[in-house]
Amino acid sequence: MVHRFGFNAWQTPDEREREHLLHLLWNLEEEGDQRLETVIKRWIQNDDPEPIIKMATEEGLVIADDQHLRLTDKGREQATDLVRRFRLAECLFSEVFLLEEMQYEKSACEFEHILTPEVTDSVCTLLGHPPMCPHGRPIPRGACCLKFSSDVKPIVVRLSDLSPGDIAKVVFITFTRSKHLDKLDTIGLTPGAMVKLHQRQPSFILDLGETQIAIDREMAHEIFVKKMG
Repeated sequence: MVHRFGFNAWQTPDEREREHLLHLLWNLEEEGDQRLETVIKRWIQNDDPEPIIKMATEEGLVIADDQHLRLTDKGREQATDLVRRFRLAECLFSEVFLLEEMQYEKSACEFEHILTPEVTDSVCTLLGHPPMCPHGRPIPRGACCLKFSSDVKPIVVRLSDLSPGDIAKVVFITFTRSKHLDKLDTIGLTPGAMVKLHQRQPSFILDLGETQIAIDREMAHEIFVKKMG
């Protein structure tokens, strides 16, 4: 499937097409096929990519030789940022919000352009610096990844991943069943609440303020928390 890799309302058509070209060339390089004819075949809706290729060449982003189209160092730098943001956004919507493939791809296209470098690193850290996107393609490393070892733990985890004695703050909840949300709202287990896990079996037993509550594994799996201390 060919994707238009997302854009924002402030981009010009040329800027959108330039980003799409850089992203496409990155993918084709991973696939080992950087032929110009492949770029043309993979272009969106059979449009003619020649004008944007000419512009990108003049800007020093790509170079054409022997019927191949390759990224320059300048183009690779920009493509690295684009691909990193897009693939991290895919991970966020796939792994955290549990969206299906078509949904998370569309959402990632729309979301990637609001990711500043700082927010991108925050998303990467939240996810535990994932090495691959949901399609199994490598995610370019960022500055945040270089600061931590490869086994760094995510900042935000599922409540079901806690151990007895852990204290955590509820960050967000991904339930799709309204009855679950209504139940949690009634007992006060909402974003911002502090909890302490007592046991995991047969139910998850939590201290919530002065109250002790029990939830099942399915509910615990869809509550995301930040461990404290």
